[in-house]
Amino acid sequence: MRTLIGEEYFARTLSPIDRLSVRRNAESVIGTQIRPAGPYDEARIRRFLVGLSLHTQTLRFFTGIPSPKDALVRALLAVDGQRDAIVAERDGEIIGHAMSYRGGLADVEIAIVVTDEWQGRGLGRKLIATLLGRAAGAGATTVGMDVLGENRKVLKLIRRMWPDAKMTVSSGAVEVTAMIQPAVTFAEQRSVGPPLTS
Repeated sequence: MRTLIGEEYFARTLSPIDRLSVRRNAESVIGTQIRPAGPYDEARIRRFLVGLSLHTQTLRFFTGIPSPKDALVRALLAVDGQRDAIVAERDGEIIGHAMSYRGGLADVEIAIVVTDEWQGRGLGRKLIATLLGRAAGAGATTVGMDVLGENRKVLKLIRRMWPDAKMTVSSGAVEVTAMIQPAVTFAEQRSVGPPLTS
């Protein structure tokens, strides 16, 4: 059961512009579900990937993927002791994907992509909060990610979520390392309900 924050909360803590933004985001994510991914999602994740614009594919995968290979689809859905994957779905179709794996420069490395139609509605933040909540529950304290240098929206979000993040530019990409807790707190504060968990 979801509990929406009441008008009194909005009146005390958010500016009028922020209240409008939160209400818009709340309305836009109603009917979505965030859940663990699995091999049963192969056909849906393939449709999701093909439905992404070339621009969105490139921002997430650093290349276009007009015809996703089986190995990529399996990797995106792998959940084991080293990897985790979640999806956001609406009306039986995947509209967002987030994954993490242990290792690299941080306790977990993450990657997120949201379908073009659903970008800018707060779904990416919810995916991040859910994924990092799961990682923190398994003992992770630091997060890392590689972001294409031209992905200004995500870099701006990272600066807001992790003001103390370490960012290093390398070959057109930005390598980010940060503490998990500030991101989870940020995402929960911007949410209109409790964090989604599985």
